[in-house]
Amino acid sequence: MAVVSALVRRPLEQVSGLLRRRFHRSAPAALQITVRDAINQGMDEELERDEKVFLLGEEVAQYDGAYKVSRGLWKKYGDKRIIDTPISEMGFAGIAVGAAMAGLRPICEFMTFNFSMQAIDQVINSAAKTYYMSGGLQNVPIVFRGPNGASAGVAAQHSQCFAAWYGHCPGLKVVSPWNAEDAKGLIKSAIRDNNPVVMLENELMYGVAFEFPQEAQSKDFLIPIGKAKIERQGTHITVVAHSRPVGHCVEAAAVLAKEGIECEVINMRTIRPMDIETIEASVMKTNHLVTVEGGWPQFGVGAEICARIMEGPAFNFLDAPAVRVTGTDVPMPYAKILEDNCVPQVKDIIFAIKKTLNI
Repeated sequence: MAVVSALVRRPLEQVSGLLRRRFHRSAPAALQITVRDAINQGMDEELERDEKVFLLGEEVAQYDGAYKVSRGLWKKYGDKRIIDTPISEMGFAGIAVGAAMAGLRPICEFMTFNFSMQAIDQVINSAAKTYYMSGGLQNVPIVFRGPNGASAGVAAQHSQCFAAWYGHCPGLKVVSPWNAEDAKGLIKSAIRDNNPVVMLENELMYGVAFEFPQEAQSKDFLIPIGKAKIERQGTHITVVAHSRPVGHCVEAAAVLAKEGIECEVINMRTIRPMDIETIEASVMKTNHLVTVEGGWPQFGVGAEICARIMEGPAFNFLDAPAVRVTGTDVPMPYAKILEDNCVPQVKDIIFAIKKTLNI
């Protein structure tokens, strides 16, 4: 009772100040969003912004997408802008390329990029080469998107990484997001780009939630194509990756930090055009390089990075040979234990880093 009497006697301002101090100590929790919802949000904003944008692919409309990435868009925009197609990749990819040539901005979804091989003539010969072959008169503003690389338990024909395949081809831009911020910023930039863009997503990342910064929540948020991001600063070694392996690299760096090894982790974000300047600057600082990717080793993304470093100014700064961590050079097995041994794991990255540093 004495405490209550004392509170009553105090001025109201002091009481409210006391309550504020007691009940408002913690900062508000950061917004978290899954990669799936980030891509959905980005497409939704661009569909709303530009009536020339439309989405087509297998099950993208009434079923809300095979992975629910297009959830709710058909109900919002209707049959003319969210279009279910037959199971014919070459057919609907050709329709999308033709629509882009006619002035629309299609988003062509492949249920997985393994199926894009059915349509690779449309992607390369029709979309990628037209601007050059027309002498710059004909743009093809199209986005080819869908899950890429290894998933879980889908074996050899559904587990390939196409980053090196499409990154090899002039006329294409190729992006590969890791987290929710990457996914939204890159899909919006890809849709607005006047050239064909291949967006390589990852099925295993769709349901993973990440902190979503305030700037990424804006409808004007874009991530420039061709610019990498340093996810973690470090001084001892540069670790470069794209897509899901970026997360493995961040985990490996956290483990090694406890041993006094500071890794600089670079999230490529874009495969073509590659941001080699950011990688070079990091290598000049750390004097060591490890690349990580889920794809096969021969003629891969890591091989290209190593070649560019060797040919450029950063080569003379290396204190040890660059090391690649890749998928195993075999078709993906079905058995889980074999699959796990065919895909780069955190332990593999730690081993490669220690090998490079001669620890």
